[in-house]
Amino acid sequence: MDTPEPRTPPPLAEPGLHGGPAPFRAWSYRDDVRPTDSDLVGYRVEAADGHIGKVDRANHDVDDNFLVVDTGPWIFGKKVLLPAGVIERVDHEERTVHVDRSKDEIKGAPEYDENTHADPAYRDELGGYYGDRHTAPGTRDASPDSPTGRL
Repeated sequence: MDTPEPRTPPPLAEPGLHGGPAPFRAWSYRDDVRPTDSDLVGYRVEAADGHIGKVDRANHDVDDNFLVVDTGPWIFGKKVLLPAGVIERVDHEERTVHVDRSKDEIKGAPEYDENTHADPAYRDELGGYYGDRHTAPGTRDASPDSPTGRL
């Protein structure tokens, strides 16, 4: 009687393949969002639940993509830094950037400081803050009972 050869388990799927959630890359645009050829300054910025401001600055360096958003009266004239990974889509006809976070999530992010925004510790904190709240696109739970607004 022949002894069957041991079976090798199939390789584990990489994140984002075969329906799994894609990994969150805070400082890179999603594959389907590539606004690097466009000047986004002046575009409206819409959170999942409403308007938050206008793009004041856009950085398109490799692995260092982000928007600085002037929130106007919404957060008493403060600016917020949004890593490119939170951008869901850009509508160039409407000159609008849509992000996949709620206004409360954005308001609760680590505070933006123009003088220290490039500090690695701040960048890690901000990337971690938004990364902890990341779920696969299309799985947002907007119910007020959800602590992070996600499933």
